[in-house]
Amino acid sequence: MLSVSEAALKLNLSVQQVRNLCRDGKVKSEKIGSTWIIDEKSLEKFIDNSNCGVAEDRAFYGFQPREKGKPIALSFFSGAMGLDIGLEKAGFQTLLASEIDKACRKTILKNRPNIALVGDISNYSPSQIRFVAGLDPKEEIDLVVGGPPCQAFSTAGKRKGFEDERGNVFLTFIDMVIGLNPRFAVIENVRGLLSAPLTHIPHKDRNAESLFFDERNLAGGALKFAIDKLKSAGYSLNFNLYNAANFGTPQKRERVIILCSRDTEKLPYLEPTHSEDAEAGLEAWNTFRAAVSDLREEEQEHLNFPEKRLRYYRRLSAGQNWRNLPTELQKEAMGASYYSGGGKTGFLRRINWDEPSPTLVTHPAMPATDLCHPEQNRPLSVQEYKRVQQFPDDWEITGTLLEKYKQIGNAVPVGLGLAVGRHLLKVIKGEEIRSYPGFRYSRYSNTDEVSWEREFLGRLEKLMLEA
Repeated sequence: MLSVSEAALKLNLSVQQVRNLCRDGKVKSEKIGSTWIIDEKSLEKFIDNSNCGVAEDRAFYGFQPREKGKPIALSFFSGAMGLDIGLEKAGFQTLLASEIDKACRKTILKNRPNIALVGDISNYSPSQIRFVAGLDPKEEIDLVVGGPPCQAFSTAGKRKGFEDERGNVFLTFIDMVIGLNPRFAVIENVRGLLSAPLTHIPHKDRNAESLFFDERNLAGGALKFAIDKLKSAGYSLNFNLYNAANFGTPQKRERVIILCSRDTEKLPYLEPTHSEDAEAGLEAWNTFRAAVSDLREEEQEHLNFPEKRLRYYRRLSAGQNWRNLPTELQKEAMGASYYSGGGKTGFLRRINWDEPSPTLVTHPAMPATDLCHPEQNRPLSVQEYKRVQQFPDDWEITGTLLEKYKQIGNAVPVGLGLAVGRHLLKVIKGEEIRSYPGFRYSRYSNTDEVSWEREFLGRLEKLMLEA
């Protein structure tokens, strides 16, 4: 049972508004003397069925008891909390989440009803974040994590970088990290961050008579600006592009992970637990089959393909795509795209049972990024999405079918979060971290901070010579 004051904080309403809810019978409650006590489960149901505490501009004050001996983490751009579940499995306690998407906020509150939750971080100062999270003004924060919106840095987009409002919030997050001053910070993003400029100048304007170029306009200028700010604030850092399959995730998903430390020298790279061919004495990659084999077909919640596409899928087996059709059917199925460049491997694609899944997308039935079941004539289901991203079966994703796909498709795999959490705990405890020289963390080269900086400085030198 909760007091009126506790319920008011949880709903972000006034005490009088909560009393009115009790009087109107909108929450299950009982009047004792001159005050009300409120059934907590009834309050959670009220939250689920309304926008109360879910609207993107509302703060939600947590009531978590501190777990003794556990380092604390604050999470930003939390989404469906895949990264945070992994950190919690490693041994961290997440006191605060941040998210503006209403469906994600409902998911967070459904599964973590006592967590502190804020919306747009641009509306909060570091001291306000501490207050909402229940932290004292000077209390040590072990870890701040976040994956700022990545569309501004995606190679598939217009690459506006920090000129895009989603890019600007990346810098807001960097400032928040510096203001909160945690022992460690972890920043997650797409590969495109490695080559995004801070200020974009279109190719047609890049000539001797146009705007003067400097390092902000170079490929990678956005990341250079961000890491310089962190270093100036006293953080050492490393980064690399990591394939989640190398950490036990049944999915080939590559993400940049920046590891920042206030108290130590530059941290080692993450320790892989798996490898494609079980090299370096590691386990072989986990497969789609192993992840989903015990799911029952009749319990799957999924979208459907249009009949036009199904007539091609019925001719394809596990691991095949449009290229495995007869030539005439390839031309028919692909239309004008048949004659365009690129690999086009996402068209009419069936998942291979015995490999990790391709990167999950936010909609598994879009023509260029199909994710079809190896045998069933349907897209991957929500339940299969959850298994591939390693969400616990009892972690409830709320919202419409499309909102569920989007939340899971945008998430950080739980296994990657677990790898980060275990890594940082080893650093905190002073335990040995094994290195793997020459290990291919992803399919790309020169994605670690040393190689990346060497290439960036080479581009800058060339620019200065041409100026």
